[in-house]
Amino acid sequence: MATGSTGSAAMFRSLSGLTTRGRCLLAAGVAAAVCAAVLNERDLLRVAVFVIALPLFVALLASASKVRIGATRTMLPERVPVGGHGEIQLDLWRTGRLPAGEILLEDGIPYALGSRPRFVVERLPQHRSVPLRYPVQPTLRGIHRVGPLRATITDPFGLCEFERELISHSRLVVVPRVATLWGQPAGAGIGTDDDGNIRLHAGQGEIDVVVRQYRQGDDLRKVHWRSTARRDEMMVRVEERPWRGGTTVLLDHRAAAHHGTGATASLEWAVEFAASVCLHLSNSGHHVRLVSEHGRLLAEAQGGPTRDSPVLDALAALQPAHERDITTGFDPGHGQELIAVLGTISSDSVHELTKCRPRGARSLAVLLDTPAWSGAISAPEHRSAASDESATLLRAAGWGVVVAHPGTPMSQVWAQLCREAAPGASLIGGAS
Repeated sequence: MATGSTGSAAMFRSLSGLTTRGRCLLAAGVAAAVCAAVLNERDLLRVAVFVIALPLFVALLASASKVRIGATRTMLPERVPVGGHGEIQLDLWRTGRLPAGEILLEDGIPYALGSRPRFVVERLPQHRSVPLRYPVQPTLRGIHRVGPLRATITDPFGLCEFERELISHSRLVVVPRVATLWGQPAGAGIGTDDDGNIRLHAGQGEIDVVVRQYRQGDDLRKVHWRSTARRDEMMVRVEERPWRGGTTVLLDHRAAAHHGTGATASLEWAVEFAASVCLHLSNSGHHVRLVSEHGRLLAEAQGGPTRDSPVLDALAALQPAHERDITTGFDPGHGQELIAVLGTISSDSVHELTKCRPRGARSLAVLLDTPAWSGAISAPEHRSAASDESATLLRAAGWGVVVAHPGTPMSQVWAQLCREAAPGASLIGGAS
């Protein structure tokens, strides 16, 4: 009984694969057989039997032989930046003995990579691959699943067809877009005189002293009186390590801190800016740590140029966090120089960021005016008002602050950040 049920199921699956041509031929054979029985025409009955048997035989043969088709999928390259161009190559070949007719291929790709590709292969050679390529142009970062690759195979007579899944899912990594940046933050080159920090050569037997202009909030015990008298302005000692000792980039990726959707969201701008800063500093020889708003290490890059940065891979897979506020309880920069890319932050979050930061350590922040990304507020004077309080609190804690708006080039934001040696924040991209 089990064998009979299995055979019936196989027969039903074979008949379900008949095309319109096969079904019409089968219906014509049945009609001819009925007419032959009514008219008692044996010759017509022979024709009817042949017409009925042909689609049934082809369906059973195709189901039994199972046309064997091999395929591979190759990502060219495996990592594509947002807005970049990549290709996916499919290699197709036939290994079975039964020749295949027309083959319709359809590869499944998410909407963020482009339109779904379809190919029609009329004659597939045996043991020789046929390469097929289609382009992808991702619009959104992430780890995207490509596939499955499905094939609809038709027999050479066009009487039956059946579907096969040739390849399951593959992974395509879409990394953030990286902007080209120039220059280093003020204080990056200790010993130069164009960044606000000055190395004074003291007398014999006295160590060199690094000084800079006094900022609001600096400890008055660090005032360097000899330099103050020489330059006729208040100068303080800089006791932090040089910038080349390491940099921590903090990325605020809380969902509640950002506005907008898709590729135009403020979070995507923050991710791209953090990626650009990390790669720029790393390529310049700096050791860079990328951390979340809670101080959790996301990636680390040693100084030196690299093509496959772990920072890009970490940011490609980064998802919005669900916490409402920033709660660290420790210095997120771990004593290193800190560049924070922040969304909308409350006064409590500002206090969390600043309370554990040592006064001597350099702290810079790019503060996104996130309501402007949603388009809900259009007037520049109102757009910047939401960030004024946070920027004021950060400046009061000795941070250099730049407020960024949509449409502002990242290179301009970075250049403004590099000039943040003097106290006070700069409003760019939204002031009129």
